[in-house]
Amino acid sequence: MHLSMHNWMRAEPIETTIARLAKYGYKSIEISGEPEKYDAKHVRGLLDHYGLNCWGSVTLMVDGRNMQSGDEAVRAESVQYVKDCIQLVHDLDGKILTLVPGTVGKVVPDSTPENEWEWLVDGTKEVYEFAQAKGVRVGIEPLNRFESYLITRAEQALALCDAVGPDLGVVLDAFHINIEETNLYDAIRLVGDKLVDVHVAENNRMPCGYGDYNWTEFIGVLNEIGYDGALTAEFVAPVDRTPANKYPNALETNFEGLDIPPEQLKFIIDHGSSILTEEFYDWLVKVNSETLLPLINDKW
Repeated sequence: MHLSMHNWMRAEPIETTIARLAKYGYKSIEISGEPEKYDAKHVRGLLDHYGLNCWGSVTLMVDGRNMQSGDEAVRAESVQYVKDCIQLVHDLDGKILTLVPGTVGKVVPDSTPENEWEWLVDGTKEVYEFAQAKGVRVGIEPLNRFESYLITRAEQALALCDAVGPDLGVVLDAFHINIEETNLYDAIRLVGDKLVDVHVAENNRMPCGYGDYNWTEFIGVLNEIGYDGALTAEFVAPVDRTPANKYPNALETNFEGLDIPPEQLKFIIDHGSSILTEEFYDWLVKVNSETLLPLINDKW
């Protein structure tokens, strides 16, 4: 196993992100699914310079992207978007794509369960075949019930794998499975060798070490099933706006000059209360590494 990290949580130049990851012992990045934003040759050069790799990418299912939509045109556009993300991973010599099929935050269905399942299977098959040709392994990520309504548990993601193809896998997120699974360790064991990626954050979505997870036990179960991929940090620290705030340096108040589309800024604010200061965010990245690095046999 090795440490990786998403970068969708912070609006900053990719140069800043990669330099920070190298400073704190991360070995790779799971880059934000923004194929139109990143020049693969430039990013690859940055990764080489800092001795990092691209682990993969994660789809950003915002702004109406939805593979289970009742609108055929939306489904087609969403499938093409996922293919573009796979191409980005391929161009960066990455390994995996985390696929969230539905719009994040959409909890009202468009149609019957039968229709939506059929649409999702058809779209995922198209994505899967494209990924197979590019040498990228796709994993379906269940989200919690407050962010999705169709794929929220490991067994549901496995049912999609059964319907699509033998190399389709599952991505488990420590924050989501803590909410949805009866026993999160049993969920990991159930997925077994279909586990493509693991996203890590605490039960309160703080970085590892600042919640109630037993990370020694968690990583022990991953070792038990033979998982040797990434532990990809995806913390979204909530901002306390009350006098009880323990981190007065957390909240950024100046949004001017942010290189980020309005819909993505809204997504970050909705999921983490606001934009964090550089000082606080740097500390989050550091303490996550300090918690996990001593627990893993990092040979990547």
